[in-house]
Amino acid sequence: MKRKKTYIIAEAGVNHNGNLQVARKMVEVAAEAKADAVKFQTFKAENLALPSAPKVDYQASSTPDDESQFAMLQKLELSLENHLELLECCRRNRIDFLSTPFDLDSVDLLIELGLHTLKISSGDITDLPLLRKIGRLKKKVILSTGMSTLDEIADALNILQEAGTPLQNITVLHCNTEYPTPAEDVNLLSIRAIEEHFNVRVGYSDHTLGIEIPIAAVSLGAEVIEKHFTLDKNLPGPDHKASLEPAELKDMVIAIRNIEKAFGSALKKPSPSELKNLLVVRKSIVARQTIQKGEIFSEKNLTTLRPGNGMSPMQWDDIIGTPASRDFSIGEQVTKNKGN
Repeated sequence: MKRKKTYIIAEAGVNHNGNLQVARKMVEVAAEAKADAVKFQTFKAENLALPSAPKVDYQASSTPDDESQFAMLQKLELSLENHLELLECCRRNRIDFLSTPFDLDSVDLLIELGLHTLKISSGDITDLPLLRKIGRLKKKVILSTGMSTLDEIADALNILQEAGTPLQNITVLHCNTEYPTPAEDVNLLSIRAIEEHFNVRVGYSDHTLGIEIPIAAVSLGAEVIEKHFTLDKNLPGPDHKASLEPAELKDMVIAIRNIEKAFGSALKKPSPSELKNLLVVRKSIVARQTIQKGEIFSEKNLTTLRPGNGMSPMQWDDIIGTPASRDFSIGEQVTKNKGN
């Protein structure tokens, strides 16, 4: 069994703060970290939230008290021109451009830009019109599942498939939407539960602090990892404090790639690097004391000692009780009587 390379998505999200220059720099940082993709968010505030919609706690704690969610979102929108420039920036830096559409018009925009993969946010797993529209496109879909149950995941998958997207085109990401997510709420074993329940490709979208949890997710079978990053955790905005800084992003990618090397295959055998140790650390049957020719080998006059270039201790039962074919001195590796 050979594991596929983990697809690592550096989630820029809205950490550009509506600044195109910051967004471009984030593309460069993600590419330098050797992530496979950098992902943004595509929306129009008027198509996403009512002016009266409240902020969630983590947004309220990191943005001005007198600013509504609607006003916050307006400042974080990316225009069509912004998208075109970021798409070109990704091409120059040889990294995939991805974005999450939060409304029907945004789906159209991303399709016009030529995207072959669409991400569905955790908050939209129950948005039937959005799911159905994306499903009809028959593109690759990454479905995030924060706040959801297995039944809700099943409903979303059914809508996507009934609309025309085959299950093999869908990757389901386990996720917790709290920023940052407490370790005790991560529930990483849900990755395996989702994979076994739906027979689908699985991944993990992480909102914890640090890099340990997404690394562990890879060991549990996640083939896609999504992680927020920022240029500076101290920047104003809703998601910066729960994001990785550039050096941390690079460390996460390196760690995941090292884990991939360590997976190997299900075939258990000595590795090339350890073959040289085999004879050194294994043992051979040797004389515990002087043994005369014809003397019977026994547990009293034999023992096992390194190195392992003589008779294997696994032949102990074969030699005990047989006569010595010649004299053996103390510490000498013994050989079985050729007649036995």
